[in-house]
Amino acid sequence: MSTTTGEASIPIHETPLAGVTTVIEKKTPVLLSTLALLLLAIVAIWPKSGDTTYRLAVPSDFAQLPTVTVPSTLTAWIVVVVCGLCAAWSVVLYRRHRATPLWLVVVYSVAWVFGFLTWAATGGTIPLVGLLSGSLALAVPLVFGALGGVLGERSGVVNIAIEGQLLAGAFAAAMVASVLDSAWAGLVAASAAGVLVALILGLFAITYFVDQVIVGVVLNVLVLGLTSFMFTQVLAPNAASLNAPPHFKAIPIPVLGDIPLVGPIFFRQTVIVYLLYVAVALVTWSLYRSKWGLRVRAVGEHPKAADTVGIKVNRTRYRTILIAGAVAGVGGAFYTLVSVPQFNREMTGGAGYIALAAVIFGKWDPIRATLAALLFGFASNLQGVLSVIGSPVPSQFMLMLPYVVTIFAVAGLVGRSRPPAADGIPYRKG
Repeated sequence: MSTTTGEASIPIHETPLAGVTTVIEKKTPVLLSTLALLLLAIVAIWPKSGDTTYRLAVPSDFAQLPTVTVPSTLTAWIVVVVCGLCAAWSVVLYRRHRATPLWLVVVYSVAWVFGFLTWAATGGTIPLVGLLSGSLALAVPLVFGALGGVLGERSGVVNIAIEGQLLAGAFAAAMVASVLDSAWAGLVAASAAGVLVALILGLFAITYFVDQVIVGVVLNVLVLGLTSFMFTQVLAPNAASLNAPPHFKAIPIPVLGDIPLVGPIFFRQTVIVYLLYVAVALVTWSLYRSKWGLRVRAVGEHPKAADTVGIKVNRTRYRTILIAGAVAGVGGAFYTLVSVPQFNREMTGGAGYIALAAVIFGKWDPIRATLAALLFGFASNLQGVLSVIGSPVPSQFMLMLPYVVTIFAVAGLVGRSRPPAADGIPYRKG
């Protein structure tokens, strides 16, 4: 079978090669077993008596869902059993040389989080809508950054500069929106700032063949230094005129916004969140269903073959990395046009690196990277919710929770992952 790109016809083989042995990783069963034992130890060593209440609605919902109250100890022990069974089944599958299915990991993850929450919030009430909507808000910049990372690396350019693109986008959005008194102008400026950072990355990495990881790290440090200097010398002394951007307000979608539980989380959001939904769908469709996406994947996997059939490798990489920068810049705008009322130094807080981890966790796929970013956003918001309800879990542990989840996710749950074959390798024609 062959797929026509408009410039060339690239053969795609659908028949698996004979004699190829599939290697089954043991990371997943080991990690699931370890986490099950950890939950068992928590419940057994620190038993709690009482109930945990889950509030499933907010007062503005059209239909009010009842609150759900569960006995903490009994529920936690049931979850321990469920997680133990899932981990045991994963081990059995591994011994049979079969991979652990994704649905089993999802069931395990939901059960484990539910059991831990029930134990940690004993005697308290968990606002489920607030927990999930807050998780989405924290994940928005991560998702935009992850999409930018997927686009760049699919074309063969390692986009370590996601952090710089987010920070530059946040700075440009705050300043331009303040000067022009327009959140939309700030959004456009944020996208342009991301493109500028991506252009510098492309200039050194694609044109001059400089190591892409080094260029990305240097760009992150450069943007951090420039924005900190501009904040101290320009924005702080003129905060009223240069650092007081108007904000996007939440726009409920009729009917969808009234759906209990789901509506307040997904359909009572700002324009940037709705743009996120469109961006995820558009990037996914473009990569896998369009001629442009086929060219991008071709230059990321085998640039010499792509060049042989007429695809301009470096031109394609330039275009893709600029689009990636524009997408990441929009994620930076979320900080200053939605989350906080002004720009602050280092306000991204390493989100670009978490987004890069989401790219790896998601195996360079837009949908999986989005789900990974949502997981990291949930972990970040969970520590805040548990602190508010007075959970006995130490605050230091909760603060490091998002990064622990990142390490576990990348090191364990992702299993064996293979980046695009030409990722990070400059292409020299001829």
